[in-house]
Amino acid sequence: MKTLAAAPLLLSLILSADAQAAEREWIPYRKLVDTVKADKFYALPMGERDKVILYARLIPVNKAIAPGDVKLVVVDGTNRTPLPLDAAGRTRIVPNQQWLASDARIWTSLPASEKSAASFDIGAVLPEAMQWHYASVMGAVPQANAAIGKVAGAFSVFVPTMKSVIFKFDKPAQISIKTKDGERRYATDAKHQVRLKLDKDLLKENPLVALSERPFEAEIDSE
Repeated sequence: MKTLAAAPLLLSLILSADAQAAEREWIPYRKLVDTVKADKFYALPMGERDKVILYARLIPVNKAIAPGDVKLVVVDGTNRTPLPLDAAGRTRIVPNQQWLASDARIWTSLPASEKSAASFDIGAVLPEAMQWHYASVMGAVPQANAAIGKVAGAFSVFVPTMKSVIFKFDKPAQISIKTKDGERRYATDAKHQVRLKLDKDLLKENPLVALSERPFEAEIDSE
């Protein structure tokens, strides 16, 4: 969700340190939870967040550094737990009460000379099945907007309204929506992606959606 990275709500953390070790302390775990508003998000009733995935995202300031190559580890006393990042530098985050209580720290493989920012991304929960009803996934768009409004409060005015879901596949694929007026078909683009903009009429109709392949991700986006 590229548009969110520039929003003031993200409370970006620009951090550096003097240590020159291969692995160094980055931030307290609690700071990451607070930055992405994970505690407030998970305080919402399940019915107000069950279609949305919350990610914490690491953004190296140096564009030459691939976010997915950075290693993060939560250090809690003598325990070390990796926080695996995907290619976009994201990791799903659910507040760990033990880490919060013990003031656990996050260590990074980034050199001390490299700065980084922390923000959040959101995605839609994908059913395991190859067929599902429209509202079960596309309903994540209005749910995300409502959740942002409640979690961010007054700062939500700085966050763009979410309008679409980008379905990402490993290979060419097709999405078919079986509406009452006929079937609508959408083929993947050169990046093996299909963008579906929220259709409020279809949200009410809630037709069946069929996939030729299962996407590996459904990103909620503002375009």
